[in-house]
Amino acid sequence: MIVIDGPAELGGEISIQGAKNSTLPLLAAAVICKGQTVLHNCPKISDVKTAVQILEHLGCRCCWEDSDLIVDNAMTCCEIPQDLMGEMRSSIVFLGAIVSRCGQADLCFPGGCELGPRPIDLHISSLKKLGIEIEESGGCLHCRAPNGIEGNYISLSFPSVGATENVMLAAVCSKGTTIIANAAREPEIGDLAAYLNRCGGRIYGAGEGCIIIDGVKELYGCEHRVIPDRIVAVTYMASAAVTGGNITLKDIDNAHILPMLSPFEESGCEVRQLGGALNIMAPRRLNAVKHIRTMPYPGFPTDAQPVIMSMAAVGRGTSVFVENIFENRYKHAGELQRMGAKIKVEGKVAVVEGVEALSGAPVTAYDLRGGAALVVAGLAASGKTTVSDAGFIARGYEDIAGDLASLGARIRELP
Repeated sequence: MIVIDGPAELGGEISIQGAKNSTLPLLAAAVICKGQTVLHNCPKISDVKTAVQILEHLGCRCCWEDSDLIVDNAMTCCEIPQDLMGEMRSSIVFLGAIVSRCGQADLCFPGGCELGPRPIDLHISSLKKLGIEIEESGGCLHCRAPNGIEGNYISLSFPSVGATENVMLAAVCSKGTTIIANAAREPEIGDLAAYLNRCGGRIYGAGEGCIIIDGVKELYGCEHRVIPDRIVAVTYMASAAVTGGNITLKDIDNAHILPMLSPFEESGCEVRQLGGALNIMAPRRLNAVKHIRTMPYPGFPTDAQPVIMSMAAVGRGTSVFVENIFENRYKHAGELQRMGAKIKVEGKVAVVEGVEALSGAPVTAYDLRGGAALVVAGLAASGKTTVSDAGFIARGYEDIAGDLASLGARIRELP
């Protein structure tokens, strides 16, 4: 449970943790590489802890040194049990990596936040084109590559981040060349390619719509710094915005923030990008954010939509959201209404009529990003807000309560 006594104007400086959505595929990639991998700026979040448990189950040795995670690859098995797979959606990215390393893999379907149907059909069909035989039975996947993994042309029907990562991991040590058309372009894809290339891979075009992978014989571990978490950054930007605050974010990549700047500018915030830092100064009362439509990168990310909705809830005017990625991404809307927000949801559209102030209330986090949105709203609300099931938030934020407290928020986490 997270308890917030609001409102409180935020101010000060804070460094941004490593990206959750980059760290998890990087840890899967460490399975393929011989020797030792060192990930700098690795976030200590519950999803990373689960990934570490998966690596240790596979036989790898993992240890922390401050914010560095060291992985010694000594794989002894090629299966992941159901209890570990069920902890997070991103566990499916281990599929391509394990098959690449062992020639086979056995694992169950992944878990994670309940955001609506997120089928892995695209992962399976793409891996099959690389010569991987996949049998589904009893909620598990049994994968084999009897003739090795062979490069091929793969055109994705949707630029899925997970499917792009799985193909990259499976194909990096394949025979021949693999081309991924309509590939995901998120910064995390570029970070994975940078790591694999540093380990000896030959991947070209990551971050563009077409990725070319020339298979190599083997990879060797290296040192790599995880990119900053752009969603954590926008969460703290929204926290400053709803409180009329003035904060500086350090250790960020401003290029990754660009697709998310428009709602801050529309709402009246002054944003200054300063090399590897960003300063945001918010007005006393926000304006509406007008129209937010979630799209694959470089469009507006679905992960940032909930915290921007908390801004819109206290903005002057009407804001419209269109969620194009996940069906159940509006679970936080009902909880915001408990705090006095005026939100109407119909299908994938949410219309938010800004109110002058929110009131503290007991609310519940139903997923990672929705939980963060409730914390942001609690910072702006008058009185006490308690966010239950905050374990969802810990999946992506190292210490959201401690970070916001360092900026002046009256917030604490209770067991």
